[in-house]
Amino acid sequence: MIDPSEPFSAMVDHALHILPFALAFTVPVTAIGVLVLYLLRKGRLATNLTVLVIIPVAAVVVGVLGVSGFMFNATLTTMLLVCLLVVIVTLPAAILLGRMIAARSVWEREARDRERAAEASRRELVAWISHDLRTPLAGIQAMAEALADGVVAEPREVAEYANRIGGETRRLSGMVDDLFELSRITAGALELTLSEVALQDVVSDALAGQQPVAERKKVRLVADAQAWPVVLGSDPELARVVRNLVSNAIRHTPPDGTVAVQLGVDGASAVLSVDDTCGGIPEQELGRVFEVAFRGSAARTPAPRGDEPIGAGLGLAIAKGLVEAHRGRITAHNHGPGCRFEVRLPLVV
Repeated sequence: MIDPSEPFSAMVDHALHILPFALAFTVPVTAIGVLVLYLLRKGRLATNLTVLVIIPVAAVVVGVLGVSGFMFNATLTTMLLVCLLVVIVTLPAAILLGRMIAARSVWEREARDRERAAEASRRELVAWISHDLRTPLAGIQAMAEALADGVVAEPREVAEYANRIGGETRRLSGMVDDLFELSRITAGALELTLSEVALQDVVSDALAGQQPVAERKKVRLVADAQAWPVVLGSDPELARVVRNLVSNAIRHTPPDGTVAVQLGVDGASAVLSVDDTCGGIPEQELGRVFEVAFRGSAARTPAPRGDEPIGAGLGLAIAKGLVEAHRGRITAHNHGPGCRFEVRLPLVV
């Protein structure tokens, strides 16, 4: 033992004499602790922090016991009691701190993943919108130049070119409307004027508007109401949800196929489902159908002239945002010969 009354040089000599024994007892404990940490490197952060707290305390206890030759006296007993109290105090703190850090790390990682996904989605959206805007603009410019240069002079041809210019203009207007609606949703600037809305009326109006598109593509539209649900919502926005879902179903249903819209009630929710006969969505794409600018692997195939949808392919993303703004939920899954989009909205109490 080192006597506090000893000269400093004697204390140093005693310390150098004790040092090899202290290292002989503490280094193995520390090495075992490092090995345990290595084995737990992929485990929970709280467990790692707990082991990290125990290692130095255990090394101190073993080192003191070894140097003292396990000769218990008042000083040694007091030191061991202090070490025990340190473990009792620091161990719960380490567990709590580990859980807090782990939760924050998970949240930060998820936030970074969401940010990267949003950035990738924005880049994809900009690329596709740029392409989709150039296509109708190029057509309008070519037809306008043909009319201005007198290349097209026959009244029938002039009328046909004017109709085509009008169609391309409507496509551009649809894209701009979709982008504006999506920007309001993502910015949280969407303001709903809520009232009691009968979903059957909304569905009837939406189907009436989509009927000419379905007839042109030879797709059969059917509707079935098992109940007459009334929800608290905004009529124009709910009509847009139904219109977007039905339009998407028609777009991906082959000729002679069927798009079925069903209304029902499940508990405290109104249920609106739209079934198509598109052949189903690949499992790896089901989770992305509502993402901005995601169109799926088959969406790049050019449609026949006259069947091109008006808009920028943002219909499902807009539908999801509008449904969630009504405190509802929208899902997609394969069903029968195609897929089903299902909307659940809270009923009026």
